[in-house]
Amino acid sequence: MAKKRSRRVGPSSSHRSERVESSSQNHRTHGSVKSHTNQHRWLTTFCILFVAIFLLIYRQNYYFSTTVRDVDSNRPYVYQRGRVKADLTYREILTENTKVSENISQRHFRNHVLAYITPWNSKGYDLAKKFSSKITHLSPVWYELKNEGSKLVLSGRHNADRGWISDIRMKGNSLILPRVVLEAIPVDLLKKKRLREKAINLIITECKELEYDGIVLESWSRWVAYGILHDSDKRNMALQFIKQLGEAMHSVLLDRNGKTNLQLVYVIGPPRTDKLQEHDFGPEDLQALSDAVDGFSLMTYDYSSPYNPGPNAPLKWIHSTLHLLAGAGSKGRRLAEKIFVGINFYGNDFVLSKVDHSSPLKSWDIYFAGRKCN
Repeated sequence: MAKKRSRRVGPSSSHRSERVESSSQNHRTHGSVKSHTNQHRWLTTFCILFVAIFLLIYRQNYYFSTTVRDVDSNRPYVYQRGRVKADLTYREILTENTKVSENISQRHFRNHVLAYITPWNSKGYDLAKKFSSKITHLSPVWYELKNEGSKLVLSGRHNADRGWISDIRMKGNSLILPRVVLEAIPVDLLKKKRLREKAINLIITECKELEYDGIVLESWSRWVAYGILHDSDKRNMALQFIKQLGEAMHSVLLDRNGKTNLQLVYVIGPPRTDKLQEHDFGPEDLQALSDAVDGFSLMTYDYSSPYNPGPNAPLKWIHSTLHLLAGAGSKGRRLAEKIFVGINFYGNDFVLSKVDHSSPLKSWDIYFAGRKCN
């Protein structure tokens, strides 16, 4: 007999709905957990980025502020005060000129510095002592080499301040080279061997007795006034005298240390244009005297005058003058190292009425003049 098969009963609709509801509930729960996890992850990432950016900005600002502070402290005092700028006025200079850095011993300029001590500046001697560590060559304006009748004399020893010299020696290593102006009649001096040798002997004897390190000689402008430099023969004699003096001074060892020689610094005027005149001190003169002369004091100031008002020492003019005298290349650099560029610590206030009388050309006058010429 056939066995009776039992019929399977499928799941009821209620059971199916429970499973569907349970599955939907599990899906919602899983989605909620996943969404919460994503939010937590984004929040953590944001916090990390925020902290990283904050630290980066803080570090940059701190580094910049400390670096600027360190750089400013190492820069010269005049830069720290903001006095080196294009729109500086003369009133600012007059207001700030007496203020100096507390550190008066540190040098910021590697090359030699020559300072003149003039009788018309009563504070010059004290300033020279105060800033002696910044100055390599000090030149008090003391002497004149001149004629007295038929004799040649070196006048000015009464101006020499031995106490001041002693103070300078104690404070540092500044060299003392008093200025000597050559006022003797140049024709006689240059033509007569006896007078040339007498002049050299007077200078060297004075340096030995007062323990100077040499002299600063000023004669070129005097020779121009006497017309000496317009004659080629007399011009050569003038250059030869400077050579002879320099060589004689270099042959003398200083008693103070026995290791260095007397030095000669020569004062020269700047050429006004690149078209040199006979009386101009030019590049050939510089090369001819470079072995006999230890330094050249270049008077790069007084560029303008009441008849031609303008700046006292235009920077472009100074650059062109140095380039004209020293030239380019390694040889030019060696010559340039011997040049003391003159820096004026004074200015000129021109009267307007004089400017009106001179009637200087204005820019539009030059423009229309050029148009008319064309």
